[in-house]
Order: sequence, then structure tokens, then C-alpha cells
Amino acid sequence: MADNAHPEFIRDTRAPSKKAPEGAWDCQVHVFGDFTKYPIRPGSKYPPPPAFIEDMRRMHRALGIARGLMVQATPHGTDHSLLLDLLAEEKRYIGAAIIDDSTSDKELQRLHDGGFRSARFNFAKFLGISPSHETFKRSIARISEMGWVAKIHAVADEYLEIADLLRPLKITTVIDHMGHFYFKDGMNQPVIPLLLELLKKENFWIMLSNADRRSALGAPYDDALPFAKKFIEAAPDRCIWGTDWPHTHYTGVMPNDADLLELFYRFAPDAAMQKKILVDNPERLWGNLRK
Repeated sequence: MADNAHPEFIRDTRAPSKKAPEGAWDCQVHVFGDFTKYPIRPGSKYPPPPAFIEDMRRMHRALGIARGLMVQATPHGTDHSLLLDLLAEEKRYIGAAIIDDSTSDKELQRLHDGGFRSARFNFAKFLGISPSHETFKRSIARISEMGWVAKIHAVADEYLEIADLLRPLKITTVIDHMGHFYFKDGMNQPVIPLLLELLKKENFWIMLSNADRRSALGAPYDDALPFAKKFIEAAPDRCIWGTDWPHTHYTGVMPNDADLLELFYRFAPDAAMQKKILVDNPERLWGNLRK
């Protein structure tokens, strides 16, 4: 495991200026557990923080979050023991898995029975766990049969490298973290037309998240606004939001998650649009998949 230190996430989530509307979703959190019971895979690119289920619940209570998506973190690879245990406790949440060719049909069914309804494909090279193009195609075919949602995690121009994989997809697909590009590179960077092209397809969604990581200005992340507003304008019925708590592999000044919710309110100042993105859209995307 890499020996780089992880900045401590902020455990005392302050009260936001207003809580999220009733029924709000956080569409990406990573949760960890007892590292002796749930060991980290060899070669993990970062040491996970001691961010446990009680910490997540406390953060969500502070923000007014009712439901969420627990996303398998890359330090655990394809060993989903921890999230299976947590999802057995938290029926309001669903899981997003990491799968590859080593994931048997029996294991895939076990994940489905345990509350997983999505698979995340980490094309972000810095994580060191990217699937091959052929593995991706095979995995997409398998989760399509399960009725799952695909999540795509790549960084900026890495999307250009996988554009021909994404364009033909029929499965419901979420672009993570607004495409994970740097705001300082402006609206004309090549990845943005590609993302807008994909969002013209009814099966593509986008998660408004990680603005704190991509801002050149720092808090309150004003440079995120034109990009988020552009995506909301392009696909208001297919935008969702997530904290990405506990902000693993972080550099810079760690945000308070209330800051991120308040930033979202600036993305979408209208209360009806806030409800659409925080409640209605994710409920339509994820809510019917696990009752």
C-alpha cells in the first residue's frame, strides 16, 4: 500500500445554511471498516482513512440526507465483504461494485442480492485499477442483464481515450464528478463537447461532484459554477449530486461537506431544481432498484 498520508476528513460536519430537501440522496460515498477484518488489497494507491459507517451517518444527518450510494473503494478491489455487511444494515442505501472478469456469475448474483445495483469502472489511471476495453465490454453486457447502472470514472482527457467505448452504450450510465477536469482549463477544453454530446443521449447522466478538487480558486469554488450550470442546462432531468465523502486521496484544504451542499445550491438556486437533482432524479435512477 502506498505510504502517502491522507488528510483527515472533517468529522464535525457543520449545519448547512439549509438542510437538503426531504428524501435527498448523496450519490457517492466511500465507507471503510475495521482494517483487520476488511484488509486493503496489495498495491492500493492510497491508504484509506478511518471513515466508518457511524461517521457517514453523522455527516448525512447534519446535511439532511436520507438515502445514498455506497461506492466500492479501490483499496478493496473486488472484495466486497465490507459493503455487503454495511448494506445489510442500511436498507436505504444501495451499492456500486468493482467487477472484472474474475467476478463469477455466482458472485455477481450475491452482490445483487446484497443490495448492489451499479458497477463503477475506474478508467482514472492514477488509481491503477483500470479495466481493459474488452473486460469493460464484457462487464457491461453482464450488468445490463442485471438491470444495473454503469458509473464511469475517468479524468478529463482520459474520456477522449474511451469515447468510442462510451458512445455505443445502451445501459444507463453516470459520468462521475462532472468529468473530473480542471476548471482553469476553461470551457473550450476538448472533454466538454464530448460530455455534452453524451448528455444528448437519454441513457447518460452526470454527477455534480468534486468541484472542490478541480477548482483553481479554492473555497467557495466560484470557478465551478459555469460548468455545473452548463450541465444542468443540458440535462436537468439527468443530473445527480454527491459529496464523495470522505474525500480519499485528497490534496489541498479538506472541505466541510456542508460547504459542498451549499455550493450545489449555487449551482441550482431554484428550490424546484434543487429538489429535482437531490431527490427526484436519483430516486428515478436508483430508488426503484432496491426497495
